[in-house]
Amino acid sequence: MPPHKPYAFVTYRSEESAQKAHVHLNGQHMECGENSVTLYLSFVNSVACQAEVCVSLPEGLVLVEDFVSAEEEALLLAAVDWSSTNDDVTAQKALKHRRVKHYGYEFRYDNNNVDKDKPLSAGLPKECMHILERCVRNGHIDIMPDQLTVNQYQSGQGIPPHVDTHSAFEDTILSLSLGAKAVMEFRHPDGRVVPVVLPERSLLVMKGESRYLWSHGITPRKFDMVPACDPQSPAVITSDLSYNSSLTLNKRGTRTSLTFRKIRHAPCCCAFPSACDSQGAPSAPLPSPPSPPSLPRCHADAARLEEEYVHRVYDAIASHFSSTRHSPWPRVCHFLSSLPPGSVLADVGCGNGKYLGINPKVIAVGCDRSSALVQICAERGYQAFVSDALSVPLRTATCDACISIAVIHHFSTQVRRLAAVRELVRLLKPGGRALIYVWALEQEYNQQKSKYLKDYDKEHAENHHIPTDSALEDIKEAGNHSCLGHVSEGNQVPDGKLSVHINRTAFNAQDLLVPWHLKEGKGKKGEKEAGEDGKKTCLAPDTVQDFSSGPQSEPESSPAAVFHRYYHVFQQGELEQLCGQVSGVKVQSSYHDQGNWCVMLEKD
Repeated sequence: MPPHKPYAFVTYRSEESAQKAHVHLNGQHMECGENSVTLYLSFVNSVACQAEVCVSLPEGLVLVEDFVSAEEEALLLAAVDWSSTNDDVTAQKALKHRRVKHYGYEFRYDNNNVDKDKPLSAGLPKECMHILERCVRNGHIDIMPDQLTVNQYQSGQGIPPHVDTHSAFEDTILSLSLGAKAVMEFRHPDGRVVPVVLPERSLLVMKGESRYLWSHGITPRKFDMVPACDPQSPAVITSDLSYNSSLTLNKRGTRTSLTFRKIRHAPCCCAFPSACDSQGAPSAPLPSPPSPPSLPRCHADAARLEEEYVHRVYDAIASHFSSTRHSPWPRVCHFLSSLPPGSVLADVGCGNGKYLGINPKVIAVGCDRSSALVQICAERGYQAFVSDALSVPLRTATCDACISIAVIHHFSTQVRRLAAVRELVRLLKPGGRALIYVWALEQEYNQQKSKYLKDYDKEHAENHHIPTDSALEDIKEAGNHSCLGHVSEGNQVPDGKLSVHINRTAFNAQDLLVPWHLKEGKGKKGEKEAGEDGKKTCLAPDTVQDFSSGPQSEPESSPAAVFHRYYHVFQQGELEQLCGQVSGVKVQSSYHDQGNWCVMLEKD
């Protein structure tokens, strides 16, 4: 069976019953909510039954059901004005998996902390005060909170696992669930996972170990597995799900959570230093690595840089990379579809081969430096071989068309980029055409943001490493003062070291390292990272601890490894100028396509 997929096992009393079920159910279509589901059945010899083990709630975690009445719930929901956009009063943002509003102090996702010297002009809503007074009377808190974060989750939305920053808030954290129930997962660093049902109108109290050590999060999905309750009984089972034998699916509704916290004004001295930023544990901001690689000074340096930060990386991330590269560019498809039947096409740097099958009437062959990606092409039935784009083992003037999509920007010197263009031209017959795509420095062009930049705060807010608007302006300002006004071997930080790009922000240099966050189990055999093709997924935190191309360790709450890929992003006119240095070919057209500079060449 394919790994990492969900399966349901059904045990029948007899072999005859199992066969009958297979005949009648296999391949049947059924409607499941808004989705259509096809049933695929297969026989197994036995099903391993896990023993029911009682897993207690994390220490310090208390769940109080029906803490507020339905009337109080309605008043609290009405008190949150989502139509307001006055960030000076209440900081409001639309994140990828939810929308959020802050009262008292804004929680900043760029540094996973609060600016304690800049309180918001509006304090906590008055509708919350009698609820908090009840919390004090009942002993859930000792002191009144002064910060409130309101999260609203639509069905299918969630929040990544995280531990609230120790230095930002005091011990006790209160979370009030309104509107709908959801399942929150608590994860211990040793691997233990405790899912907890949060019923509507319940209060979750996190103290001690559950607040400081266990991460908590909500998986983005539309249905939760919850304990089945007797419809005749008003009681709701809210203990953890790991040992309940009677379970059912609960469709999520719109859930609004009110999280109350008290700002901390002194360093945290908790008993969990491994997770405490006040006691030396890694904090949320992106750390400054000690020694990033330098730009190459000679051909040998360039070859080593590309081997370490291009070739090895793509071999390591091939499967995950391939899973994110499934939607071909429309204008590339148009070029391929325009080729006459019987044309010979070479895709130099073909990746997973997504362009090799666009036009079935042409003879298409691909090559790539990554043997792992070439293997994926073979598994898909495409003709591909391992080759360097600087020396393709095909005869001169044998191709009617060539494409180079998101390849040449991985060469680290202008000489090598020029050689790659010349190799494409060598393969073309007279009159043959080549289409080249490279990543653009100008991700915003003609007042239109590329897909890579659109909704950057939505993409990065979940990582707790998101540049704020002011931080993004700093990046843009830095770009304005760098040497981007001329075409050169590439721009760099002052000491000659390559800079590391912050994903989904404007580029502040032409030569840089771009992080790739490898999903767990998605290596050679396996947030999809948005890149030059403009596709995107949820990203893991940009944790950069060193600059080896290999995987780097992540925080305890994140399973992703981080690799770094070298890029030279092209500024406007640079690609045309590069192609203009190649004799025997003319630039037929050039354009900007979703954050890429593109040219079409025709051989004389």
